[in-house]
Parts: sequence; structure tokens; C-alpha cells
Amino acid sequence: MYHLSRFAAATPGKVAVHFLESGEAFSFLQLEREANRAANALLSLGLKRNDCIVLCIENAPALLFLALGAQRIGLYYVLASTRLSAADFEYIVKDSGASVAVVSSACMSAETASSLDLGSARRVGIGFADPAIESWEPRFLAAPSGLPPVLAPGREMLYSSGTTGRPKGVRKPPFEGDFDAVDNRNAAVARSFALDASSVYLSTSPLYHSAPNRFVSAAIHAGATSVVMAKFDAERALAAIAHFGCTHSLWVPTMFHRLLRLQAEVRSRYSMASMRYAVHGAAPCPVHVKQAMIDWWGPVLHEYYSGTEGIGATAISSREWLDHKGSVGRATDGILHILDDAGRELSPGETGNVYFESDAQFEYWNDPVKTRAAMSPQGWRSFGDIGHLDREGYLYLTDRKDFVIISGGVNIYPQEIEDVLLQDPRVADAAVFGVPNEEYGEEVKAVIQPAHPDFTGTAIADALKARCLELLGPLRVPRSIDFELDFPRHATGKLYKKLLRDRYLA
Repeated sequence: MYHLSRFAAATPGKVAVHFLESGEAFSFLQLEREANRAANALLSLGLKRNDCIVLCIENAPALLFLALGAQRIGLYYVLASTRLSAADFEYIVKDSGASVAVVSSACMSAETASSLDLGSARRVGIGFADPAIESWEPRFLAAPSGLPPVLAPGREMLYSSGTTGRPKGVRKPPFEGDFDAVDNRNAAVARSFALDASSVYLSTSPLYHSAPNRFVSAAIHAGATSVVMAKFDAERALAAIAHFGCTHSLWVPTMFHRLLRLQAEVRSRYSMASMRYAVHGAAPCPVHVKQAMIDWWGPVLHEYYSGTEGIGATAISSREWLDHKGSVGRATDGILHILDDAGRELSPGETGNVYFESDAQFEYWNDPVKTRAAMSPQGWRSFGDIGHLDREGYLYLTDRKDFVIISGGVNIYPQEIEDVLLQDPRVADAAVFGVPNEEYGEEVKAVIQPAHPDFTGTAIADALKARCLELLGPLRVPRSIDFELDFPRHATGKLYKKLLRDRYLA
């Protein structure tokens, strides 16, 4: 038995999901009915099979209802980051070919939401009182809670980002079969981490990220109870584990930093005895941090390495990791290869480009150039990382192929920050890169070559940060800005960015 609808029939009164901060809870039967209501409301908008919707909603019941509703009427659904700039949100809506975009007032002001250029997509809002934004609530409440008249399996359309910073869409072929057939991706998560109807899963992250979305979906369809945090807080997460007896959880290394920074007296208040699978990924975890977590929680940490593209994956248990510290594991999906830049396979211990050989096929939506760039001459696919294999097949990641900054598990792209900085006439050139940060892994560093020697100092740095905040949002604001009158350059005059970055990493 593996689907929400089947558990709604078999265990109707069992709690399917708790929303931690609001205290809202929904049984499997209630969740089934709300998913049906959302599906019927979406159909009333004129949507048909294989149409696409984009959702920009915080970790709240409406997001879950809409995603589950889309899954049962054959829609593609995009879970857009609630921290996107208006320009990036507009891009995703248009690029995905969405027919409907649903935006929450918790994520966007009425002024911004009503002025978005969404192309041909219908604008629908949650929590707005603006006549320019069609309200979702009356349509949802008026919809019937029985199964919709048209049933077909839907699936998410994921967006990662390219080296230029523009989001990259990954749209897989539509599912065939019954709407309540086993989703192999959910089943793989459940199988890999022993997730079943006896489990209690703690969701610590925004559900618009692909892994948190996949894990909560897997938990619901496996009959487990999920506890969803609206926003991560270290002590509140510990309290939830102890209170609900959570057996499974999903983390990024930044969260481990925050947990470990809690006072010993605070940490000792909460029992972690129920936790069996503390899964983490999305960014490299420093060895000393992971060791400290294992010392605290025991050998329950399980690390994975994968990506939105779904071309392969690795995994490693705590016990394996203790013998291969720093590794992200061996391949669990696909075959790993390390290639040099010419596409030649390298030997164990040699560092090169990481590729997966697998049957999984993908292409970036509307972007054949990026699709080709991710493929080796052999037809293998890459997430764009650098690493090496040991003789036992364990993968160690050593760098990103490009200058992507990974801060708190989130990819940040320097080029778009540089583009904003270069709009200021006081800036002759700009270089943005990541520098180490104990809590986040990396933080954003900007170095400015001023157009005049007088164009330096704190006031100008603060003005540039404010400009980035206005145009790019808080994630992409440089934490620090330095000024250098001369940049290292190639003979052609091109900025030698790696050399400049290396100065700050030395």
C-alpha cells in the first residue's frame, strides 16, 4: 500500500501532517479531501492534463493541498522559491509555460504581485484583498472534496540554476497510469531510508527545495506522519523531535552548525533517542561538524549527493563515513566516473569532473546549450562538480566547476551580483566569489575596482549592498566588500578572477 488515498481509506484518523508553528494538523482523510478540493478548484480554472502551474507559497497547508491536488489531475507544478526576485519569478512563470501562477501574500506584497508580468498565465493569490489579484480561497472552499472527475498522475517541474544565475527548468515526461500508482522516486526514498507508516518525519526546510519536497511527499504516500516547520529554529527542531518522537529528518550542514552552537544545557533538555535517520545533503558538510553530530546523536546521520536533474545519486551511512571521512558515499543510482576536461577517464585518487552514467534522461527546459554542456562525450551527465573516487568507489567532492557559491545549502551565482554592482558608475569592475563561513559554509564576498581612487570606503560599500538587497534579495547581498585599485588580468585584459579569489582564500 503506497499512496495518500489508500492510507486515507485504511487509517483515516491518523495524523498525516502537523504544521509545527501554527498547530494545524490534518489526518490522512482530511488531507485526502483537501487535496481533492484543490484538484477540483484547479480544474475549475480550466486547467487540463499536462498544463503547468507555478506556486509561490510558504510552508503552509495551502502549498501541500495544491501540490497534492496537482498530482492527481495530471498537472506539472513548479514550487518556486519564496525568496526569488520578481524578475526571476516572472522568468520561471513564462519559461515553464504556466497557465496559472498562485502567489501567497506571505511571500510577496500586493503591489509586487499585482504588477508582475506573467505573460499569459492567470494570476491567483492567497491572502490578498486586491481586486487585481484573483482570490484562491473562495474557489477552493466552494470546490467539492470528492475525487475529481479527471484523474491522472501529475509531477513536479523542477528548477535549478545555471552558471549565469538564470533558473534552469527540468521537465521530465508525464507519468502514465493511475493517479494513485506507486511513484518510483518516492518509493526509492522510502526504501533507502526505511520510511514507512511507523515513521515520524521532521521537515526542517522550505518545501520549494527539491529534496524537502521529495521527502515530505515520500512520507505522506508511505503513510508516515510529517511534522513541517515553517522556518528552521535549532531549539524548536530539537523540541519537535523529542515531542513527536521523530524518527526521520532532513538537514543541511548550516543547521548542524546552529544545533551545535546551542548551549550544552539546552541540548541536554531534549532526547534524540527516537531519531534513526538524520539525512543531510545540498552542500558539503565539514568533517569536524559531522563528527560532532555523530558524537552527539550517534551513527544515525545519512548523507546523500544528488541534484534537481535526477541523473544519479550517492549515499553514505555514519558507519561508512567514519571509515571514509569527507566522502559523500558510493553511487546508489548510476555509475560514477571522473573525467578530465577532454573527457578521458581518470584513475582513483585523481581529481576531475564528476559524471554519472545512468539510464536517466533529462534536458534543461528550453535550453539545449546547457543540456549539452552537462554531458560528457560518452553521454554521461554531470551536476558540474569536481571530485575524486577512492579505490573503493567512494566519492569526495573538492570544488565546484564554476564559481558557484554554496551558502547554507543554497546556490548563489556571482555573475548576477556582479551585474548589479557594475550598474553603479563608481564601479569600474567587480568580482564576486565565496569565502569560508563557519556557519553557512561560504559567504558572498565582493571586491570592487573603483572608477576613481576616491570611490572607496564604508559609505559606498553600504550603498552597493543596499542596491543588491533591492534588486536581488537578501541571499545575494555581499557580506563584505573590499576595494582594490588594480585587478589581476590576463594579457587580453580579462579579469583573472581565480587569482583574485585565491588571495582572499590564502
